[in-house]
Amino acid sequence: MNTSNATQLGLDQKASLTSGAGSWATVAYPEAGVPAVVMSDGPHGLRFQEEEEADHLGFSSSAPATCFPPSVALGSSWDPGLAHRVAAALGLEAQSFGVNVLLGPGINIKRSPLCGRNFEYFSEDPLLSGELGVAWVNGLQAQGVGASLKHFAANNQETDRLTISADIATRPLQEIYLRAFRRVVLDARPWTVMCSYNQINGVYASQNPWLLTEVLRDDWGFDGVVVSDWGAVVNRVKGLAAGLDLEMPTSSGAGPAQVAAAVRSGQLGEDVLDRSVTRLAELAVKSELGAQPGTIFDATAHHALAREAAVRSAVLLKNEGGILPLDPATGQKIAVIGEFARTPRYQGAGSSKVVPTRLDNALDAIKGLALNAEIRFAPGFTLDDTPDPTRDSGLCREAVRTAADADVVLLFLGLPASYESEGFDREHIELPEEQTALLEAVSSANRNVAVVLSNGSVVRLSGWADRVPAILESWLGGQAGGSATADLLFGLANPSGRLTETIPLRLEDTPAYLDFPGEGGHVSYGEGLFVGYRHYDARKLEVSYPFGHGLSYTSFEYSDLRVDNDDGGARLTVTVRNSGDRAGREVVQAYVQAPCSRVQRPERELKGFFPIELQPGEAAEVVITVPRDEFAYYDTTAAAWLVEELEYSFQVGASSRDLRLAAAARIQGDDFVAPVDRESNIGQWLSHPVGGPALQSLLEQPVLASYRAGAPEGSSQHKAIMGTRLGQLAQFARVPVTEEDLDALMALVSSS
Repeated sequence: MNTSNATQLGLDQKASLTSGAGSWATVAYPEAGVPAVVMSDGPHGLRFQEEEEADHLGFSSSAPATCFPPSVALGSSWDPGLAHRVAAALGLEAQSFGVNVLLGPGINIKRSPLCGRNFEYFSEDPLLSGELGVAWVNGLQAQGVGASLKHFAANNQETDRLTISADIATRPLQEIYLRAFRRVVLDARPWTVMCSYNQINGVYASQNPWLLTEVLRDDWGFDGVVVSDWGAVVNRVKGLAAGLDLEMPTSSGAGPAQVAAAVRSGQLGEDVLDRSVTRLAELAVKSELGAQPGTIFDATAHHALAREAAVRSAVLLKNEGGILPLDPATGQKIAVIGEFARTPRYQGAGSSKVVPTRLDNALDAIKGLALNAEIRFAPGFTLDDTPDPTRDSGLCREAVRTAADADVVLLFLGLPASYESEGFDREHIELPEEQTALLEAVSSANRNVAVVLSNGSVVRLSGWADRVPAILESWLGGQAGGSATADLLFGLANPSGRLTETIPLRLEDTPAYLDFPGEGGHVSYGEGLFVGYRHYDARKLEVSYPFGHGLSYTSFEYSDLRVDNDDGGARLTVTVRNSGDRAGREVVQAYVQAPCSRVQRPERELKGFFPIELQPGEAAEVVITVPRDEFAYYDTTAAAWLVEELEYSFQVGASSRDLRLAAAARIQGDDFVAPVDRESNIGQWLSHPVGGPALQSLLEQPVLASYRAGAPEGSSQHKAIMGTRLGQLAQFARVPVTEEDLDALMALVSSS
């Protein structure tokens, strides 16, 4: 097909291509070789709707599809290979419904645990988010289905999400909030990128030329289609000019009419429209070529994959005394308490809500495994949001009686669906009061309590974690999460999930606490680079559980760390041994420190990881490569990524605060000299390779030397001198420096 035919269409026809034909499909012109493109929600499962039932907020039903664990869980696997397999399965299901583009993955950073949509995102760390995003996009697009990388960019809250301006300084914007997007665009080439609703530094993402053209296309080389989030367009003409190719859903002709009128009036060049039309035609052709009509997916196999993913995603936070795993063969009395055991919360609410092909619950799965055990169930609480003290008290008393008569208690707690969703943010990070009261009562009746949590974002544990010996964070486990939980509790599987977000002691400790969610239409990202573990480490704050934490039913030892230079970057080699008596999976994490940097840096940053499966007693050599660009920071003066030549410290271990080994290596830096002028201070001038020696020579004149003699290095006087602007020297009576001297210095550095 020749996509150039699309630009030969009439003006009104070309304009119509830049807006959807309905809720989920684009406009088609078969005579010009432009078929329709069908889209669907689906970061963790297909939400396919017929056009007459369509909505973008998850209110209406959709066709049954596999509900895989959402990103909050899948991310905790720290396993790009698993993310690739899940996305490939999603691609098959999309093909079976005739869907060409699946709206995912969401890779926004978890800036605050209060964000109502955190369950759709992978992590507080951009490297981990980027690695998982690359794997997800590659897995999906290998099936001939396009990805839509979202939400570009800085969509980190639901409060006022349609209008809020995320006000972010350049370095954190580049190094934290754009970095994962950059990685996915460069390494996976998604077919589409979805812009977010919000403004960034006062400009809506949907009409932000810096974001959509300068960064995305010019800097990163993106050549696909930029699509709006559903309803994100504010001004269609400004959006098209900025690089927004496709408005979704349909604007019932309003957007195309505005575009055509702007071209006719000369406000918008037709060449701008033609560029977007060409991209849209290329996407349509690519979608048609990738389509596989008649595809049928194996629902049973996909359910098994969902179960595997849920197993690999759960994080064993605590296991004192080895209370877990339970032995399914014994005749012990097991109390299963908590409505979530019977009525699982397995996904978030909003546009990603999936109708599952089937649904497991933990209670039935436990009964199916522990055939010799005496299992008694008590709901303990309801999922009804309406308080009823009499009812709640009665349920609690029943649960306490059940617990008191048991050998061990499996207590299922978590967040009701009303606590977190697309469209609004959480107000706190607490479990519901009736659940914490239940925990206190149950743990008083029986000390052998293992808590199983179901939630889409972190909850505060510090008020009650010391009352129970074991905590299994199962997140939102998808449609097979119930069976996966039973597998973990009874040792049929070994926990291997790791936290992708820090669990704080309290909300007040979190990085964005004083700024979230903003006011007056603006939210300040005042924490800068210090998001997640970067914040807790910089402030040396205690946490409940650190980034990267996760226990196993076995143990691992680290030895023989070696760091070698590798194509300008570093190659880390470390030996890991399973020192326990069960097969298990360890996630080896590599962090890098940049001591004595010329710019502010976090205490340490994740720069690589590697999951490895080991049999009891088995040892293996793990290799983690840190590419050279991972050592770069974004220099605001140069407006470029720069690598400093430093002796970097490399630390490997099992979490950001369980670092077992360290080594150092020097990384070659970029040649960069910060420019200086009359407004630069003396300290900056003395650091300049050309201007520094010249200024030093000038300052060593007899009169100036005596002036400096009274200001030894490190003294307050010395600090004051170093902070003096060069241009001020000619104004000081005691300093015989003339304007001609300064002109000569400027000429010298300008010619160097």
